[in-house]
Amino acid sequence: MHELGIAQNILEIVQQSVPKSQAKSVRDIRVRVGQLSGIVPDSLDFCFSAMVNDTDMRQARLSIEHIPTLSQCKKCAHRFEIEDWVFACPVCQSVNLELISGKELEIVDIQLADECEEES
Repeated sequence: MHELGIAQNILEIVQQSVPKSQAKSVRDIRVRVGQLSGIVPDSLDFCFSAMVNDTDMRQARLSIEHIPTLSQCKKCAHRFEIEDWVFACPVCQSVNLELISGKELEIVDIQLADECEEES
């Protein structure tokens, strides 16, 4: 399960990006995961949740944005979403495609609690 290593990397990136004094304020980490990234989003979420419990960021949660596989035909320039793992242009049937999205794995943003939320 490589999601465990990826969850560890996400946690390390967040720890490097947020000052230690604000670690308890981390609430939401938004990540984009492409359909072709090889990552099982539920497994990533499970691993991250288990891992973050042993840190100052135990209130942090992952928000995972699923990115579809988009392609553009190099023959007719038609853009389309790959469905049912059929890698052929629905217009001209060409398999000469350019991948536009679907392999992403990126941290988009890190949200911290505001001062009012921390005091409650």
